Amino acid sequence: MRVAREDSGPQQKFVRSQRLQIAYWDWGNEGAPPLVLVHGGRDHARAWDGIAQALRHDYHVVALDLRGHGDSDWSVGGNYGLPDNALDVVRVIEEVGAPARVVAHSYGGSVSLLAAGTYPEHFSALVAIEGTHSLNPPGEMGPSWVRAWGDRLRKFQDQEPRVYPDLAAAAERVQEANPRLPADFVPHLAEFAARPVEGGYVWKYDLWVNGRTSMEVRKEELPRFWAAVECPVLLLFARDGRISQRTDAEQFFQDARTVFIDDAGHWAHHDQPEAVLAAVRPFLADAVPQSGG
Repeated sequence: MRVAREDSGPQQKFVRSQRLQIAYWDWGNEGAPPLVLVHGGRDHARAWDGIAQALRHDYHVVALDLRGHGDSDWSVGGNYGLPDNALDVVRVIEEVGAPARVVAHSYGGSVSLLAAGTYPEHFSALVAIEGTHSLNPPGEMGPSWVRAWGDRLRKFQDQEPRVYPDLAAAAERVQEANPRLPADFVPHLAEFAARPVEGGYVWKYDLWVNGRTSMEVRKEELPRFWAAVECPVLLLFARDGRISQRTDAEQFFQDARTVFIDDAGHWAHHDQPEAVLAAVRPFLADAVPQSGG
């Protein structure tokens, strides 16, 4: 039986990817199969604490901060597209041991599905929670497409982040964004999501992550990557999730199954953690690595 360490919390570590320093948190149990957790847009790695604690005895659990989020470097120039983030996820998997099981949420799910289609040998199983959408418009790449992206991106140059007077005010905003969140977990989310500045706190994430990139993969192109994923895929959707999700995505994968979580919104792993774990645990346990441990 593998035994996870019993310290007070995870250890923060760093790895280099595309000249950026990517932060990740490590819950120990290095001899167990690696499990990588990938958060969604404008979120951070420590949002996974509850799931990580539940799985740390069975797996070597790590959770990364995507570029421009948490304690990871910001990308100069604003390169925050799916392919850029996918390479960072692959780099973290290489650091902790490939192939790895991966559980990802929202934009992190979209990133991980693209990474798994591009580097299938790095994934032994993949859970995507509300992760089959794209924030970019459909249509062919052309001058009007790039101009629309460029005009939107250029507006970020004059934006200033909102300053919250204290962490309690930041926590109120977190609760407002997702009223389903357990009240006792909200201060934790706010603590790791914000950083101190003169006059209070601002969110750690880079405002420019909302701009993505001109070379973003478009909605109609995503199934090409899904079809190339070789590992088993579990698609988790919330009954009250975002309507932009492709709940029919299962048809595009080689080996996929779909589960709906009742009484849950977009952050299903916060709203109904036990139901999510009930679906995730047997799926991850059945995963057979393509090679290695």
